[in-house]
Amino acid sequence: MNRPLVGISTYLVDSARWGVWDLPAALLPAGYARMVREAGGLAVLLPPDAPELAAPTVARLDAVVVAGGPDVDPARYGAGRDPRTGPPSPERDAWESALIAAALESGTPLLGVCRGMQLLNVVCGGTLTQHLDGHGGAPGVFGSHPVTPVPGTRYASLAPAPCEVPAYHHQAVDRMGTGLVASAHAPDGTVEAVELPGEHWVLGVQWHPEMGDDFRVVRGLVEAVRG
Repeated sequence: MNRPLVGISTYLVDSARWGVWDLPAALLPAGYARMVREAGGLAVLLPPDAPELAAPTVARLDAVVVAGGPDVDPARYGAGRDPRTGPPSPERDAWESALIAAALESGTPLLGVCRGMQLLNVVCGGTLTQHLDGHGGAPGVFGSHPVTPVPGTRYASLAPAPCEVPAYHHQAVDRMGTGLVASAHAPDGTVEAVELPGEHWVLGVQWHPEMGDDFRVVRGLVEAVRG
């Protein structure tokens, strides 16, 4: 079976421990590679790099996943910093913004997960709500809540009925980016999925599919590559 090559963005941390080592590292929760593998793809990790290398990187991939992670710097959408917003990650913001822009420009299938969905919205000119309650568990513990698809959307074609999803976020889409539409909502009305209508496969989900066993959105990404 032909397995598409799926690039997944990663964290860049000052210190990680394994064996006798404590060193700077590029890392990613193992669930991301697992969900890509189980959806029929081959995972390759994309640590933060120079933004000008994003386009040639995407050109060698079949699809891109922008992973969850720290809050997007509010300066990227013209807002002041809420005291509850986490510290910025400028290298990751710059690299993943360039990956998203390159995927949009080239028509490469793109999936944004949590932060990845938020950054997709920002790259498309939208803004974020910097804090909301009730969309995660205790610190470091994933919660869950139901999401309801919007009929007629790409997400609804993958998951036509409401379902429970693993969630851990305190920010969300505020003003929608240009061209994007909402394709799922939480019970309180929070936008839980966004997509770009048309032939170009672009989807963002606010939850964390890698923390569960429902990989329908990732299978959709892989199937978009296979046509």
